[in-house]
Amino acid sequence: MTPTAFRLFDSVADGVHRALDLRQVQHTLSAANLANADTPGYHAREVPFADILGRAVDAAERGESTPVTEDVREIEPVAWALDGNSVSPEAESVKLTENSLLYNALSTGMGRHLALLRFAASNGRT
Repeated sequence: MTPTAFRLFDSVADGVHRALDLRQVQHTLSAANLANADTPGYHAREVPFADILGRAVDAAERGESTPVTEDVREIEPVAWALDGNSVSPEAESVKLTENSLLYNALSTGMGRHLALLRFAASNGRT
């Protein structure tokens, strides 16, 4: 077996790592959106998780590896926004909460995965 053929972490761990990175980007974007809630002309930004996940799943089904990029989408303001600002503080608060829950769930799952690897590497001794 060549050194490049051995992988300590599987593709699931790689996917979780990428998802954690995207969740961190979303948290930063939501914080910036909330900070600019009163800035005229500011357009809120978000990470389109569903689009990114769809592309990754499609590529995986074809047996390809696709990099998870930090696609950031600007949210256009509603027609009645007189100052041209598209930030909805309520929506951003919900995004922050959801994002935190998902980040914590992913990191907890990854921690358990690493604990299993430690257990296997210790030959079953704790």
